[in-house]
Amino acid sequence: MRGKLIVLEGLDRAGKSTQCGRLVTRLQDLGQRVQHMRFPDRTTPIGQMINAYLTGTSEQEDHVIHLLFSANRWEAATKIKSLIAEGATVVIDRYYYSGCVYSAAKDNSTLSLEWARHPEVGLPRPDVVIFLDISPEKAAQRGGFGSEKYENSRMQKRVREIFADIKTLQQEGQDFITIDAGDSEEEVAKRVEEAALDIIKKVDETDSPLRVVESS
Repeated sequence: MRGKLIVLEGLDRAGKSTQCGRLVTRLQDLGQRVQHMRFPDRTTPIGQMINAYLTGTSEQEDHVIHLLFSANRWEAATKIKSLIAEGATVVIDRYYYSGCVYSAAKDNSTLSLEWARHPEVGLPRPDVVIFLDISPEKAAQRGGFGSEKYENSRMQKRVREIFADIKTLQQEGQDFITIDAGDSEEEVAKRVEEAALDIIKKVDETDSPLRVVESS
């Protein structure tokens, strides 16, 4: 039986990393083999270029940095598919949804959400995307947004708006589950676990194959 592909998405400071860690531990406690990944993966040569951009030590044209983010996901695609084929569930902190949304949020007239999505076609498609929804104002109360690019209130407001747009697309709309991330950590963890276990059960019962992202 194949593994599952579970993605957590949301604004900065929504609690994605915390909830990914809790979910991985819970699934392992239930006897499942689990691999935790996050994007961008800053350990690869491409990831190091992305890190330099995010930390402000280099600059990239908007389309170029978007394609680097996409390439960073593509260089992990074979590993993701192999793990799932071997029966491991892969839990990912951010995936192509963030890549598309953050690029489109720049308000570059030639970098639309549709354009940003094209390079992602063919990537492994998640069995479920758990979106941790929180207002930028509440997120900022959790210690501020940090000093990297994109980590500011104006950008986060725009990102939240475009996440609402991406959830209206046919494929993405089928995959997204929204959870209120403004609740307590324990309550959010409970709902994340329920969503993950529900999709694991559904995939096992239907024996459905791993899908790929298709053109919209």
